[in-house]
Amino acid sequence: MAKDMIPLGEKFSRQAQATPDVPAVSCGDTTLTWKQLEARTNRIAHALEGAGVELGDLVTIGLPNGVNFIEACIGIWKLGATPQPVSFRLPNAELQAVVDLADPPLIIALPSLAADRRRVTVEDLLVLSDDDRPLEPRIAPVKLAMTSGGSTGRPKLVLSGSPGLTLAEPEIPNFWRFGPDETVLIPAALYHGGPLGAALTALTHGAHLVLVPRFDAEGVLAEIERRQVSWLYLVPTMMSRIWRLPDDVRARYGISTLRTLWHFAAPCPPWLKEAFIRWLGPEVILELYGGSESQACTRITGSEWLNHRGSVGRVCDGEMKAFDDDGKMLPPGQLGEIYMRRPEGAPPTYHYRGATARTLHGGWESLGDIGYFDEDGYLYLADRRTDMILVGGANVYPAEVEAAIDEHPLVMSSAVVGLPHEDMGASVHAIVQARPGLTAEALLAHLAAKLVTYKLPRTVEFVAEPLRNEAGKVRRTQLRDERIGRMKLTECQT
Repeated sequence: MAKDMIPLGEKFSRQAQATPDVPAVSCGDTTLTWKQLEARTNRIAHALEGAGVELGDLVTIGLPNGVNFIEACIGIWKLGATPQPVSFRLPNAELQAVVDLADPPLIIALPSLAADRRRVTVEDLLVLSDDDRPLEPRIAPVKLAMTSGGSTGRPKLVLSGSPGLTLAEPEIPNFWRFGPDETVLIPAALYHGGPLGAALTALTHGAHLVLVPRFDAEGVLAEIERRQVSWLYLVPTMMSRIWRLPDDVRARYGISTLRTLWHFAAPCPPWLKEAFIRWLGPEVILELYGGSESQACTRITGSEWLNHRGSVGRVCDGEMKAFDDDGKMLPPGQLGEIYMRRPEGAPPTYHYRGATARTLHGGWESLGDIGYFDEDGYLYLADRRTDMILVGGANVYPAEVEAAIDEHPLVMSSAVVGLPHEDMGASVHAIVQARPGLTAEALLAHLAAKLVTYKLPRTVEFVAEPLRNEAGKVRRTQLRDERIGRMKLTECQT
């Protein structure tokens, strides 16, 4: 029997009717009940409609974590339009490049963000309409449109292959371990796919969603105790910062209500993963590997991980296989590029705007990761993409940073690589061939107006030799490995 699917906007309206006075979303000292959230998002939807937003439009959102971010998304879904989040710290030039792709009728953003579209805040929209009546249910053709950097140095959009629908009655238990009695804490930035997807799923299950404006290690523990949090989303950088708190600080907070901790978005060092398993219990810790493209994913519990140390789990949706450079499928134990494809007969799970997928015959697609499967089907990643840099769980594409560096008039060529960083997982290192007179300070000042903070190089190295061959190609892997080798040599000498 087909499952009863309804529009996202209708789902939230039904929740408000069923549990009007139950907390829906909180951030800091602000809490909205389901009834309040319903009234405010209806007003936002009416205001957006009056401003020209139509069924199927993408609407860019440039807001920090908070209640307003969730209100904006729900208001957009109620019109049958698509939320398209961006970092609220984007330089205006980078925002404009995204807007050129998304072509939104307007952007919902902080006053500091500007592009060639009308910009409004959530408060502006609430002023524009006091009509809190429900709208006729509408289905967004695309549920979400996430923003990503691209290997070409230009942004791309990853558009969901699924429409804005959800189950009328969510399955309990479910993959994510959500339930109506859960209190869900998400301290990660909602403009990334993982945190926003988790927040949306939590709300569709009737959970209480708790956000924090920015991550603070001790603050997360305090919020778990204060809100009696049962479900938590973290990335490994956050886990590292929490673990590095003094023992007496970690012990100060009561976190016994925590039943589920999901982590993904970046590799987790085995020592850190094991520390959390020993601290919270193996059945609390869950890890997922996949991409915003959602062709396939793996899942692993803490108990499984203890028996398959270093693995990111077995495939739980779709298919994954390792292939060699000639496109030949590899047997267990052999290292290759990981390709994915959706379940047989399933519709496309995403569409790119501004990029094309890396594919093999038979519907296989790659995110660029390298790894192998063991005899039991557990996946081990050797490298989370040879070029892409994961900084605290955020994707940084070297070509995008290089393009900004190369705009400086004194730069002749550049290459950007990721170097190991104890706290952030990786740091951005710029190698620059420049004309006389350019300093690291001047280059970073130039980049500050073009790149969001986490994409800025942490270190700059000037070299005399050209970084690209006659074909214009750069061997980033070799450059990175040479510098990592120097770092290890220096550590040995000290």
